[in-house]
Amino acid sequence: MTVVDSDGIGGSCVLTDCVPSKTLIATAEVMTEVEEAGELGVRLDDGDDDPANSVRVDLSVVNKRVKALATAQSEGISRRLADDKVRVIHGRGRLDGPEAVVVDDERLDADVVLIATGARPRILPGSEPDGERILTWEQVYELEELPERLIVVGSGVTGAEFASAYDALGSDVVLVSSRDRVLPGEDQDAAAVLEDVFKRRGMTVLGKSRAESVKRQGDGVVVTLTDGRKVEGSHALLAVGSLPNTEHMGLVESGVSLGDGGFITVDKVSRTTARGVYAAGDCTGVLMLASVAAMQGRIAMSHALGDAVAPLNLSTVSSNVFTAPEIATVGLTQAVVDAGGSTAMAVKVPLADNARAKMQGVRDGFIKLFCLPNTGIIVGGVVVAPRASELIHPISLAVGARLTVDQMAQSFTVYPSVSGSIAEAARRLHLRS
Repeated sequence: MTVVDSDGIGGSCVLTDCVPSKTLIATAEVMTEVEEAGELGVRLDDGDDDPANSVRVDLSVVNKRVKALATAQSEGISRRLADDKVRVIHGRGRLDGPEAVVVDDERLDADVVLIATGARPRILPGSEPDGERILTWEQVYELEELPERLIVVGSGVTGAEFASAYDALGSDVVLVSSRDRVLPGEDQDAAAVLEDVFKRRGMTVLGKSRAESVKRQGDGVVVTLTDGRKVEGSHALLAVGSLPNTEHMGLVESGVSLGDGGFITVDKVSRTTARGVYAAGDCTGVLMLASVAAMQGRIAMSHALGDAVAPLNLSTVSSNVFTAPEIATVGLTQAVVDAGGSTAMAVKVPLADNARAKMQGVRDGFIKLFCLPNTGIIVGGVVVAPRASELIHPISLAVGARLTVDQMAQSFTVYPSVSGSIAEAARRLHLRS
């Protein structure tokens, strides 16, 4: 059986986070392609030579579609649960020892418990969202009109994705970053490309600027920075991290240890410190990705049922930042190499050298591969390109299967194709190894 709280079936991932945000971003991708279509000879019939000046987005229609798709996804999961004869209890559950869950007045005895309560947006103290002008990423889908001037507070993955999307949709966007660059946790070369693209498209990026407060001011907002500067806009989006939903659940009392920030402590097979209790997803703070959450859950249930299971291996996890261009990564990072944590070699092939990219008018981005010296085993990669999320898979396969750069280089690629630059990077690494 499963206990579902107010989020509904599928949780925040399906209803308020991953599915809605990537649906919104899909519309932004089309707007970006339209904006850059003039170079390819695309003209519209209204006489304007620039397609970007002739296409507008209806945000109410976009958000209606976003919410409809999220609801449909949730309903699809509900039907699957019903087909599998899973009893669904709507309510808020809490542990009563490691072998029982209490929902309202009902006590459910259990041999195994899986906690997957997710996380929620972190809020700046004194800057509470009102759902109208000051928003979290869960609230933006209620907007009927495109924000005239959107101030995005936070330049991590969530902030960068929404800043990129709303910039493409037509908002004047200001991105407030407390660090010296956007996406401080991503590959530095990739983040530099993205920040350059942001600025070239007219976005205002305020680096080394920490927000102190966000307040309503008439029909707009004012963001006050810690250095005293004030930034005014029509709307503000808070993207300053997440907090786990682990309070008031009887976790500590039942022997479940919580780590920094209240995240549930788990091992590589998703076990908590309480016998028979597992946890998966954002509530654990282990790479807050939908793919990782799903893998944690599968590993947990396989382990609980006594099946043979491979522990979670974070070195093979691929991830993607859904900006324009996208940034996809897997395995070893440049930061580890630069810090002396690995002797791996790296090669970066600019997309500007790729024939297919030239045909598509794509100049920004690159393919980067990491391999071990002597053996040539591929241990990591970075792709910065339109739809990098689709291009990272062959590198992910190579990392997981410990393929060598020679094996990658000798595999056929279509000509012309952007993926051809992956093989080209492998060939260049062979020459260096």
